[in-house]
Amino acid sequence: MMRSLLVRGMLTGVAAAAAGLLIAWIYGEPQVAEAIAFEEARAAGHAAAGHDHGEEAEVVSRTVQSTVGLITAMVFYGVAIGGLFSVAFAFAHGRIGNLGARATSALVALAGFVAIVLVPFLKYPPTPPAVGDPGTIGGRTALYFGMVALGVLATVAAVIMHGRLAPRLGTWNAATVTAVGFAIVAAVVFRLTPRPDAVAEGFPGTVLWDFRIASLGVQVALWATLGLLFGALTERSFRRRAASRTGTETGAARTPA
Repeated sequence: MMRSLLVRGMLTGVAAAAAGLLIAWIYGEPQVAEAIAFEEARAAGHAAAGHDHGEEAEVVSRTVQSTVGLITAMVFYGVAIGGLFSVAFAFAHGRIGNLGARATSALVALAGFVAIVLVPFLKYPPTPPAVGDPGTIGGRTALYFGMVALGVLATVAAVIMHGRLAPRLGTWNAATVTAVGFAIVAAVVFRLTPRPDAVAEGFPGTVLWDFRIASLGVQVALWATLGLLFGALTERSFRRRAASRTGTETGAARTPA
């Protein structure tokens, strides 16, 4: 069963990556192109002013980055997330109420999106080229993954707390209390953690906004596809197993001793 879920999760992750790629190409890449154009124009201005410190050779062309590179990255990300998703589904199914495969899959996808995407996004949203100091990339990356870890831990704690409060407060009241507690914890952490990003002077605000919305849209498409498709496939698999088991038991009952 676990092997079947894991394979299904990774294959579904590929389909989810394809949905994310579509959003990235349609809405994200134009913003990246504009950001690169701004960066090149600024570099040309510095060179004209005599502040050119030498231009680094392009290791990977922009065409490769936006095609093969983006496809490879998204597929690997989708497979990894799909595998982890299947493990989370196996743990959650039957433990968060009397929910079917589709509802469980949808809830796991929502929780994963909040923990891995939304919490870090609200504090450290992605930035296109020409935004942020290149010297702070290491620090910003560490802060981002730290926020991802916090989102996962906070989400797990919220699920556990909801399970303990539900018998006393009821499902909806427990969900409300848990959601408020989650929001308070996130707000406190957001207030205490630094924000090292600095937008370059003159960078178009609309490009930055559109890029971040496109990045969020990629994740929404990926997680929505993963949750809905995995749930539909798993529910169908469960029905087939149940029908096969019923048929076997019926056949065994009809066989004379």
